Amino acid sequence: MSLPLPLPTIDPDTQPFWDGARRGALLIQRCRDCGRPQFFPRPRCVRCGGSIDWIEASGEGRVYSYTVVHRAPHESLVPLVPYVVALVDLAEGVRMMSRVRAADSGVVQIGAAVRVAFERVSDEVTLPLFEVVGP
Repeated sequence: MSLPLPLPTIDPDTQPFWDGARRGALLIQRCRDCGRPQFFPRPRCVRCGGSIDWIEASGEGRVYSYTVVHRAPHESLVPLVPYVVALVDLAEGVRMMSRVRAADSGVVQIGAAVRVAFERVSDEVTLPLFEVVGP
């Protein structure tokens, strides 16, 4: 018997992000005052303390770094092994960590172009992940 995937805790600061993911939109924050984009969701701008807005990211980026996971940290992830976890630099200027879906982990390289995709894991949670779209 496998255990269910541990799900993120959704709170008022992250609710818009998860609502967007359920709709197939990758949302990030941008400061109303200084214009700086930021990810992961926070209640205020980390640069100036200003108020934030949610904007839809293009979902396009490049792999900054990655690792291939061969030993699942949780029983629910065993069927995915080996899988790729990457730091992705989005076109909007933020970096996020996510899984990269690839039939062959060898196609994932530093600098590879990726595009967001979404995987529904529960009624409340749809996870963003990335797929390689070019070198």
